[in-house]
Amino acid sequence: MSTTRRGFVDAVGNTPLIRLEKLSRETGCEIYGKAEFMNPGGSVKDRAAKWIIDDAERRGTLKPGGTVVEGTAGNTGIGLAHVCNSRGYRLILLMPDNQSPEKYQLLEALGAEVRKVPVVPYSNPAQYQHQAGRLAQELPNAVWSNQFDNIANRRAHVESTGPEIWQQTEGRIDAFVASSGTGGTLAGTSEYLKSRRPGIRAVLADPPGSSLYEFIRSGEVKSTGKGSITEGIGIARITANFNGAPVDSAVHVEDPETVTMVYRLLREEGLFLGSTSGINVAGAVRVARELGPGHTIVTILCDGGAKYTSRLYNRAWLSEKGLLDAALAGGLPRLMPGRRPPCRFLPVRQRTNRPECGQFPIPYNNKHWSGPTDVKPLGQTYRNPAGRGPRRRGRLAVPLPGQGRQGLL
Repeated sequence: MSTTRRGFVDAVGNTPLIRLEKLSRETGCEIYGKAEFMNPGGSVKDRAAKWIIDDAERRGTLKPGGTVVEGTAGNTGIGLAHVCNSRGYRLILLMPDNQSPEKYQLLEALGAEVRKVPVVPYSNPAQYQHQAGRLAQELPNAVWSNQFDNIANRRAHVESTGPEIWQQTEGRIDAFVASSGTGGTLAGTSEYLKSRRPGIRAVLADPPGSSLYEFIRSGEVKSTGKGSITEGIGIARITANFNGAPVDSAVHVEDPETVTMVYRLLREEGLFLGSTSGINVAGAVRVARELGPGHTIVTILCDGGAKYTSRLYNRAWLSEKGLLDAALAGGLPRLMPGRRPPCRFLPVRQRTNRPECGQFPIPYNNKHWSGPTDVKPLGQTYRNPAGRGPRRRGRLAVPLPGQGRQGLL
């Protein structure tokens, strides 16, 4: 079998299954993660993007030089950006304004036109998906990819993810566990696997604030909890992709459990992943313990962690969210962004305040280090280089090596 691929689109899919060694030993089960972060665009959403664009081209709604419009929390937009670039389409994305900064930066680097919109309930006409639909109608030669209710999304997993898992496990699979945003991955993969063997369990892993956990349990669309740090999953309605999904049960996974699992995966398995992968694996471990030793459980490793370094992998942010202890329980590395030495305040004598004194030698680790030429006085004014202005005594805030200008207060 050839390993060459014809461009980006042909490289989507056929991702490996990774055995999670430590968790498998702990539970006595075989726990596997489908490595969707190894797709060329970096996430499971590459599959939906490919199938949605292919479908629009087949139906003739997307014509050469056209525009694709989507409302997305990030990963679908990234997949669409790659596909649109490879096929010459313009892409406009409407995104909630509460996503990680890295996602916006990446999408803009990929050439997408990103429009941030406030987070409001789905019932509000200003919700980002509604805005995307209206914008597509207003623009010439434009289509709304509509990932939530376009069943080409679900079909991507019926036709690719499900068959791949069945082949990779040689049909020896007892349960499939996944979270749900649009519903495409969980519904489509479960549909295929159950078509091969109805006894395979399909389990939803749901975060706080979502309504799907209660829907699976009681049939009522009712939220559980007040919200989650996870991005792109959990929803307050039943999408066309999720409707009729053959899901047997659901587990509710709180944020601390998700964060601990994310750091366990990094420390124990060497896998640098996003929060959705954390909730999926946490759900898989719960199902493994419920089923008992000797069973095989597969879940989805949705995307990598590089898009979350300012949040999920940032000590200060974790502390702000009350999740630092959860990260430490999972094996938080010692060196992380946000853990900088405090700014040192050093007294400067008035006689050094001369036009020719632009730098100050500071002893640091038995060496002299010259501070920047534009160090600022803290709460005081000094004579400027032109020789004008009053002379006063005070203190200068000087960043030590490695702190950068952000150390100035």
